[in-house]
Amino acid sequence: MDTKNCFHCGLDIVKEAEIIFDAKTFCCNGCKTVYEIFSLNDLTCYYDFEKSPGATPQEIKGKYDFLDNENIVSKILEFQEDTTAIVSLSIPHIHCSSCIWILENLQRLQKGISSSQVNFPEKKVRIVYNSAQVSLSELVYLLSSIGYEPYISLENYETQKQNIDRSLTYKLGVAFFCFGNIMLLSFPEYFEVKEFWLDNYKPFFRWLIFALALPSFFYSASGYYVSAYKSIRSKMLNIDIPIALGIIVMFIRSLVDIVLDYGSGFFDSLTGLIFFMLLGKMFQIKTYSFLSFERDFKSYFPVAVTRINSDASEESVAVYDIQKGDRLLIRNQELIPVDGILISEKAAIDYSFVTGEAIPINKNSGDKVFAGGKQIGKVIEMEVLFSVSQSYLTQLWSNDVFQKKVAQKHKSITDSISRYFTPILLLIAFLGFGYWIFTDVNTAFNVFTAVLIVACPCALALTAPFTLGNILRITGKQQFYLKNALVIEQLAQVDTIVFDKTGTITTNKKSNILYEGKSFSEENLIQIKSVLRASNHPLSRMLYDFLPDVERLNTSNFEEITGKGIQAEVAGNFIKIGSAGFAGNSEENSVIQTSVHIQINDEYFGKYVFKNQYREGLEQLFKNLKNKYQIKVLSGDNAGEKTALEQLLPQATELVFNQKPEQKLEFIRQLQDSGKNVMMVGDGLNDAGALAQSNVGISISENVNVFSPACDAILEAGQFQKLDYFLKLSKKAMLVIKMSFGLSLLYNVVGLSFAVTGNLDPLIAAIIMPLSTITIVSFVTLMSNYYARKLIGSRKLEVGS
Repeated sequence: MDTKNCFHCGLDIVKEAEIIFDAKTFCCNGCKTVYEIFSLNDLTCYYDFEKSPGATPQEIKGKYDFLDNENIVSKILEFQEDTTAIVSLSIPHIHCSSCIWILENLQRLQKGISSSQVNFPEKKVRIVYNSAQVSLSELVYLLSSIGYEPYISLENYETQKQNIDRSLTYKLGVAFFCFGNIMLLSFPEYFEVKEFWLDNYKPFFRWLIFALALPSFFYSASGYYVSAYKSIRSKMLNIDIPIALGIIVMFIRSLVDIVLDYGSGFFDSLTGLIFFMLLGKMFQIKTYSFLSFERDFKSYFPVAVTRINSDASEESVAVYDIQKGDRLLIRNQELIPVDGILISEKAAIDYSFVTGEAIPINKNSGDKVFAGGKQIGKVIEMEVLFSVSQSYLTQLWSNDVFQKKVAQKHKSITDSISRYFTPILLLIAFLGFGYWIFTDVNTAFNVFTAVLIVACPCALALTAPFTLGNILRITGKQQFYLKNALVIEQLAQVDTIVFDKTGTITTNKKSNILYEGKSFSEENLIQIKSVLRASNHPLSRMLYDFLPDVERLNTSNFEEITGKGIQAEVAGNFIKIGSAGFAGNSEENSVIQTSVHIQINDEYFGKYVFKNQYREGLEQLFKNLKNKYQIKVLSGDNAGEKTALEQLLPQATELVFNQKPEQKLEFIRQLQDSGKNVMMVGDGLNDAGALAQSNVGISISENVNVFSPACDAILEAGQFQKLDYFLKLSKKAMLVIKMSFGLSLLYNVVGLSFAVTGNLDPLIAAIIMPLSTITIVSFVTLMSNYYARKLIGSRKLEVGS
């Protein structure tokens, strides 16, 4: 009977049952309907990425009616504010580039969808949509109608746990059962025991061994066949092709041996091979899961938030110590770390970190505010509904809206090796087989199979991720939090370091402050402190802490102007606090000192002069960095401390003052245009543009909840003097990767030399393969830990001397 393939899903269709539409054949009306939907919306490019990529849509009428219940929907949504909603849906059918393309173009199929983003490894799509234009149930039905039905389980959403895929465990169990029993039944063959009953029942036992091998061959090893098939279809040769080929050749060869009575075949080696390869895969997955869990757990932000106690006192607490019912103070530009209820009269919340849209949403007292929003304007108070979710903060930091596009050198190395590895491996296997087939058929098949198995590049591919994953863990323990593993590689390439001054090389916690000017009334002092309370600038925080405790007044029309200062109305007075020009002191230009000026109702009163305290270990840090890096210091302040800095810092350090935020960014860009690889170290406030422009941006965190997605790393202020240690560690990490690449290649060369000469049994090759993976993972872990301890030891000696 003549058969054809469905244009949409690729399934075979009987000619009598085929549906022809637009000169294309379909297996059912469902596939034809999906094609029509794509055609009407000019989305037929879907079929250009992959041949027959779709799935047949199933009948789901009424299945998702529960999504019309608002209480249920609120548990499923990640975020819902005004008309903007965000949901992450699990899509089991995601499997190729066509799936990614169509799921990231959903806005062309449905009005109201703003954007959609696919997480391919987790098979999820994150959709931002307008809930006034499209409902969640309509979204789900849309996805189902094009063959991408989501998996929705309310139990999963409530417990925040995903179904665990145990298929590999089942396959491993079946492989072990088959391997153990076949080994037991094969013992008489091994020792060639001559005995009447054994000789008479030998054919029976051989066919019994064959029957026991079938579950292992067809079920346990099925993942390798599927992967190899998809690889061939996509015209990319992956490492599963030689493994699948080796298994199939060994099975056919063993079957021929039994049928023609040449012997018992190699079913014992075959099932052992499958078992040990699955064991190696299980080891990789478990190790990856451990690193992933530890990364999520350790990568919380070193930020704090101001908590208002029952006695009205304020204290700065770690963000993960916040409990339900706590009352929080949120200043201008601070990130709201938890869901809560607004206590203050009004607030303007910027949810761009969550949605990518920077239009503030106005909230009134009693309204719910969501974690991830950024307070704009005057200080507000809120009551906590839930304790902080560190994984949610991590998700915000990693939001693709704020990601930098950086080179992935170590990935390209692995990819380039894998691209050539498989064809070269197949060539060696066939050449070895061709050489031995004329000498010894058994040896020829052994050589062919052993070559395909022993040279698995799994260890080669694991060197970079496991090394960098361990370095992420080490730096996290020392309160240096990296956005992702690629930052380590970028750190190793840095040749120029640019430091911000205020709040970076100076500390917010220590400063001598003097007032020069007209005396204030007590009412004025209360008003000034009330305005300062809403600001997060380092000088504002220092001055706020310096002024005596007084009662607090509500402010209105608060505004923080970047690079200039802050202004607000308090008790009928309009107060400006900031630079000399901003506060109306035109005579200050000739005076060189760090200061904050005060203006009340257009009348200039005076200034607070700061004698900054520099961070502990600053001089030693710059001394350690000067020989390997170009060092530059940028400051938005005037040159009042130039002399002190010149005495403190190395002579080669370039000092640049009176820099506005946009000038800092341009300074970084000019360095990059001249070929420099620049690391910017700032406080994350006025330096956001420069941090984003730099190759590596590091934000120094004191004790305020300011969040800068532009940065690549957050460094706890107390660890500032260890910056040179982290830079050295990044270089050692790249050295470990190169050493492990060399070790893995050496292992492959030695293994292949034994395999092609016929001195390596396929079963031994299967045992060696996971052992090589364990060796590489152990090597990179031990070496990265060794260098971390060695560097910290040598640093202690430097500090001590």
